[in-house]
Amino acid sequence: MKEPLSFLIEVQKIDSSIGRIFSQKKELPEKLTGLNEAFVKVNTEFDENKKKIEELSSLHREREDSLKKGQELLKKTKARQFEVKTNKEYEAILKEIEVIEGKNSQVEDQIIVLLDEIDRNKVAFIHKEKEFKAFKARYESDRKKIEDELGALDSELRILLKKSDQVRQKINSTLLKKYEAIKGINKGLAVVPAWKEVCQGCYMNIPPQLYNELQKTVQLITCPNCNRILYWENQNSDDH
Repeated sequence: MKEPLSFLIEVQKIDSSIGRIFSQKKELPEKLTGLNEAFVKVNTEFDENKKKIEELSSLHREREDSLKKGQELLKKTKARQFEVKTNKEYEAILKEIEVIEGKNSQVEDQIIVLLDEIDRNKVAFIHKEKEFKAFKARYESDRKKIEDELGALDSELRILLKKSDQVRQKINSTLLKKYEAIKGINKGLAVVPAWKEVCQGCYMNIPPQLYNELQKTVQLITCPNCNRILYWENQNSDDH
């Protein structure tokens, strides 16, 4: 049984690697999705900060234009003082001038507040822009790394699947069915090593006599606890 067992050990190692790859191929896209979502969030926040400055600047231009019109209106209204003929008309002009000046003063105050807010936002934006550029660089690097890793996994998977088929062809069909059945009920692990009378699949003790027989590898032996196919493996670090 030595040669069939060696093929089973080999196909189990290949299948375990294939399982690891499928797990990574599932995890990596999820990781990539999370990465993309984080970037979209940061990018949206950055755009909102930029948009806020643009809106404040637009509002500032509107107030400047409003003030300019108000100043022109004030100039024309003051010029009309010399055209009035009665005290009543003169008082009306003065009242009109007072109202225009009040409105212009309010607009000037608004402009000062807006300029201060624009300056504060621009200073904050410079810092946020640096942070965003650094985040974007990390994002693009991490995204490329994941995409490259997915590509490498696909290549490795193709090789392993081909190798798995080649090794399976060397195993008796009845034995292969048994292997697949055990693997199906043991989370993909059908062939495991045993060391110091302990099954490395379920970590339960193996009877001493069975463990002695296992070291001779003269027959196919399964764990009495988990039913996995066992093989003896010397795990002494000094012998590695």
